[in-house]
Amino acid sequence: MRGLAAALLLGPAMAAQSFDDAQIDALISRMTPEEKAGQLTLVAAVYENEPSDQERKPGEPTAMQRQLAEIREGRISAVFNGIGADWARQLQRAAVEQSRLKIPVLISVDAIHGFRTIFPVPLAEAASWDVELAERVARATAVEASSAGVAWNLAPNVDLARDARWGRGVEGAGEDVLLARRFAAARVRGYQKNNRLADDDAMLATPKHFAGYGAAEGGLDYNTVELTERTLREVYLPPFKAAFDAGALAVMAGFHEIGGVPAMVNAPLLNDVLRGEWGFRGIVVSDYAADHELVEHGVAVDDRDAVKQSILAGVDMSMTSRLYQRYLPELVASGEVPMSRLDQAVRRVLRVKRELGLFDKPYGRMSAAREQRLTHTPQTRALARVAAQRAIVMLKNEHQLLPLPRAGKHVALIGPFAGGPANLNGPWTVFDDRRDAVSVEAGLRAAMPDAALLSVTRGSDIEAPIAGGIDAALAAARAADVIVLAIGESESMSGEAQSRTEIVVPPAQQALAEAVAAVGKPVVVLLRSGRALALSGAVRDADAILLTWFLGAETGHAIADVVFGDVSPSGRLPVSFPQAPGQVPYYYAHKSTGRPPPPGPLQEYTARYRELTAAPLYAFGHGLAYSTIEYGEPVLSANTLPWDGSLQARARLTNTGARAVEETVQLYVHDRVASITRPVRELKDFKKLKLAPGESRDVAFELSRADLQFIGRDLQPLAEPGEFEVWIAPNARAGVAAKFELQR
Repeated sequence: MRGLAAALLLGPAMAAQSFDDAQIDALISRMTPEEKAGQLTLVAAVYENEPSDQERKPGEPTAMQRQLAEIREGRISAVFNGIGADWARQLQRAAVEQSRLKIPVLISVDAIHGFRTIFPVPLAEAASWDVELAERVARATAVEASSAGVAWNLAPNVDLARDARWGRGVEGAGEDVLLARRFAAARVRGYQKNNRLADDDAMLATPKHFAGYGAAEGGLDYNTVELTERTLREVYLPPFKAAFDAGALAVMAGFHEIGGVPAMVNAPLLNDVLRGEWGFRGIVVSDYAADHELVEHGVAVDDRDAVKQSILAGVDMSMTSRLYQRYLPELVASGEVPMSRLDQAVRRVLRVKRELGLFDKPYGRMSAAREQRLTHTPQTRALARVAAQRAIVMLKNEHQLLPLPRAGKHVALIGPFAGGPANLNGPWTVFDDRRDAVSVEAGLRAAMPDAALLSVTRGSDIEAPIAGGIDAALAAARAADVIVLAIGESESMSGEAQSRTEIVVPPAQQALAEAVAAVGKPVVVLLRSGRALALSGAVRDADAILLTWFLGAETGHAIADVVFGDVSPSGRLPVSFPQAPGQVPYYYAHKSTGRPPPPGPLQEYTARYRELTAAPLYAFGHGLAYSTIEYGEPVLSANTLPWDGSLQARARLTNTGARAVEETVQLYVHDRVASITRPVRELKDFKKLKLAPGESRDVAFELSRADLQFIGRDLQPLAEPGEFEVWIAPNARAGVAAKFELQR
């Protein structure tokens, strides 16, 4: 049976038919310009008893009543960051039962790393290097969110970030193109249920921010981007292409500009590349009031001019500013915006609503009973725990301090991140209840047979000392057998508008670490962060360091699982850790330059800083386990790779330790001579390999000419004959190279 919206619109004779393009065009022909502009308008949710309601005059409608009235009038197409099946049904009822055209409304959210159940932040999830896990997390998020009426997720963020100062790096998959591509595609598949968008538990994915936003100058959010077209195409566009190839039918244009052209009016990107070269058929939505910001950029005279430029450049929908709603009808009436362009944008929006099944089942995602049944399920919490376990990266483990014995040792848990409920879930958690998250203290206590052997001392605040804090921490440290320092960044130090000049542990916490380390007891650092940090002093010199990011709802349990050895850490860095803040932007796939620094002591007149070697503190791909893995040298199936053939590279790995582990084996390639300078290494593939104690296994990778392509001088992809180096290694700086030649 057809949905209510279609039945009311088309009548009984057409109710059994599919809502096809002809019917969409017929619907558009019935719309006024104001209703068309309404279909291109996305606004924020409001509720009864909004703060603004306190100031309204007697008899005036509430904020919620005003929003429902606008939906009935066809002035709103979509609403974001409102939740609840019952709330969503009110909006949908206004749209499909009470409006003239009966067009369903689209409910959207920012579910960046979970909806009600919070998973590790995306950068932490990328540290798992587990693409299948990322898809499962996105799928679980979609199931939970869709049960509350959500059909559209304003995620994933697929911005590649190579400057650790940029706060929004926490939302992406790190610094590498291949890793970002694979996670982008996995997240889209999970949200969209492998493109079964009409299913009630699927939601539309929106890769963002198109494109190159992660290259903001100085790592400063909202800042200018200066990129060559080659770098844009080779580094920053591929994750978007992977997301679209996986089926994403929406994309968000960024706040930023590239080379003087704001993303909102970059017609070559939005029309020529996105729709022309790639054949994208979905909708382009602005970021939050980004159309208005064109005035501040200085490319639009006023808001009206901003709307004209945005719609003509290819932005189909405006978020929150209501400028499309306000100005599009008059721009069309004046002939400044062709009616055909307005109709084109509306058609795209209606097609997406059709793909989501909203015309057939406008209330399909809006069941309070289903919402209650599918929120915070044991299965989702279990997945959150696994995701958190696999995100943890062991950076250091001197003298095999970890894992700690579960009993018999007095543990002093010290630091501002020992407890909760704040700073567990991380930034971008719009719908979480912090009380659901498990703190480090709670996780360790639950895992220890005698919780009396755990003492907890704050020691300092996040960015300021506290009276008597260090003295209390010293007393706890002296009474303990081992010190666990829970330190790092707060969740408000990462995310949007949270760029940092000094990517270090805050001074108050660094002073705490120095004081406690001087006691002379073994120290384990639990480093909470949304970015790569430059570590120093007692933190850098600690016996063991676990990078615990922001792990979400199951933070404490997952950390305890790793600290006490129930789980061997398997996370690997998706970003390079610099030695000092002044070394950023630092990324492994850098160019050699004409004066590369040799290994060993610093040398004058080479590409290095006078205070540092050219190496990172911890390399991209680095991560330790509770065992040791020995890598054999790579063996190639041949010394030459035929132009239209393939070549196999394999290596033998041996677990020389006493614990079973899962190793992330990484394949890197370097093009020795090319018409365009190439990075010193590029990740081309990776595999997860489980090894029992003492076990040896071969891992093999296939290489073809496609793996060796780059963007040439004519901005087209090409591969060139010549010599290549290949590594099979545990990180981007390890391993022994083998060589082969690509032959035409």
